[in-house]
Amino acid sequence: MLNLESKHSSQVKDIAQRLGFDFCGISKAEFLEEEAPRLEEWLNRNYQGKMSYMANHFDKRLDPTKLVEGAKSVVSLVYNYYPQKELNYSDNYKIAKYAYGKDYHFVIKDKLKEFLSIIQEEIGEVGGRVFVDSAPVMERQWAAKSGLGWLGKNSLLLNKQMGSFFFLAELIIDIELSPDAPTKDYCGTCTKCIDACPTDAIVGNQVIDASKCISYLTIELKDEIPSEFSGKMDDWMFGCDICQDVCPWNRFSKPHQEAQFNPHDEMLNLDKQGWQELTKEVFNEIFRKSAVKRTKYEGLKRNIKFIEDKM
Repeated sequence: MLNLESKHSSQVKDIAQRLGFDFCGISKAEFLEEEAPRLEEWLNRNYQGKMSYMANHFDKRLDPTKLVEGAKSVVSLVYNYYPQKELNYSDNYKIAKYAYGKDYHFVIKDKLKEFLSIIQEEIGEVGGRVFVDSAPVMERQWAAKSGLGWLGKNSLLLNKQMGSFFFLAELIIDIELSPDAPTKDYCGTCTKCIDACPTDAIVGNQVIDASKCISYLTIELKDEIPSEFSGKMDDWMFGCDICQDVCPWNRFSKPHQEAQFNPHDEMLNLDKQGWQELTKEVFNEIFRKSAVKRTKYEGLKRNIKFIEDKM
């Protein structure tokens, strides 16, 4: 006979599938003991660059029970964003695939709220919070702990069935569920992601110097991009997919089924000249509900100018 924890775990995974999540894994909500010294060293080396918020809430980042009162379980979820078709990158500026369509925070947050609501209907009085890259939660570490994949050398979660082009999200809830076991590391001796990074941002196994990462430089950094990166941006104007594009596991990526992640029609037609001449009005129209708004119009123009000034 199924015990209550196993029964509730099965119900949670069934709800995840019904809502379109590709994978669901469960961990016991507890202090991430192994991660504490790694995070501390990463911060001490200033690999966070100007992202000072990464040093905030150190305890909460490592211990979900300090983030959510009464937390017992962390439910980790995977949601595919691999596009049906890449934007035209032939002599054109590039945007990371995750930002093609509507901002994932909106899309997935709505699903997570529905998820928690269904859990409360089907299981009973369950308290908790939902997260999608929006709080001090070490989502990749929780996903790995729950068996959804392993951390690649580029520090991203890799999954044998679908590579790494997916979003991670979490429910941290106050009921006991049966935890899943972690999987093994299948990167082996492969170093393709390290070798391909044009700015040498992957400085160790699973260690990223964010201050050198093209994603950081084009999105998080609000100052001028340092001249040392001139000629190394490979036409990326928002984010970067290089370490994912070269990863052998991403040959298993399959197109997503989420219409909200499809790119705005206008984006499909812009070439380099079109991007250079982009007005603020058109930017606001194309990226109205897009993650690209994070860099703002001025930031995108700065990135394009920096790419062009490489000569």
